[in-house]
Amino acid sequence: MDAISPQTLFTGQQLVWLPECASTNTEAQQLVVQNRATDGCCVITDKQTAGRGQRGNQWEAAPGENLTMSVVWQPAFLPAADQFQLSQAVALAIHDWATALLGPDSGLRVKWPNDMYYGSQKLGGILIENTLQGPKIQYSIVGIGLNINQREFGVSTATSLALLTGRAYELTTVASRLLESLERRYLQLRSGRVGAIRQDYLRVLYRYQEEHTYEVDGRQVRGVIVGVDEVGRLAVQIAGQLRYFDLKEIRYV
Repeated sequence: MDAISPQTLFTGQQLVWLPECASTNTEAQQLVVQNRATDGCCVITDKQTAGRGQRGNQWEAAPGENLTMSVVWQPAFLPAADQFQLSQAVALAIHDWATALLGPDSGLRVKWPNDMYYGSQKLGGILIENTLQGPKIQYSIVGIGLNINQREFGVSTATSLALLTGRAYELTTVASRLLESLERRYLQLRSGRVGAIRQDYLRVLYRYQEEHTYEVDGRQVRGVIVGVDEVGRLAVQIAGQLRYFDLKEIRYV
């Protein structure tokens, strides 16, 4: 992985490659604690043995076939109350990157809050862990898992770039492009263009403005996703009533 050379100002300029580790987020956290991580530091591995996903799920990926990385940023400009803006920017960066590979009409969507979906299949996931200092974010560790060359999965709900296009990808190249895409959206956020990020996020949001079935309070209901509020809760219109949900309060059916 030492051939990764993104054309960036800082994201991925400090690159820590590990043949194997439990979790890139954990490794990145250690570097931060030891004061060894610069802004934009990227930890990347061929084999992650205990990757973490949203809701405490485990992220599984075949060794040497996918992208598993964590980026450390120091978004001191972003109030802790606005940390969902970073989540949106990261999700859009990955959507931008994947769209460049799959084509503009690929139908790729961001499933709230920040999973990458093609149709009803998952291409990748994000786990952002923020450390706060008072009202500010001291640093963010952005964990990213993306299915690239893996063609067989234990679940039918997973897919990869190789399955979608029928071709194999050079991991160092796609990793470099991903780091560039991440920095573009991060700089957009840093420059205060929050409205544009929010607009772009809704434009690619999975099931946005469509009626679907969800599980809420243990029962199935029909609802329409109409947006996301400032703190990242999903806004859903159910039986004429607008309701807001945190991550574990609603399930897609």
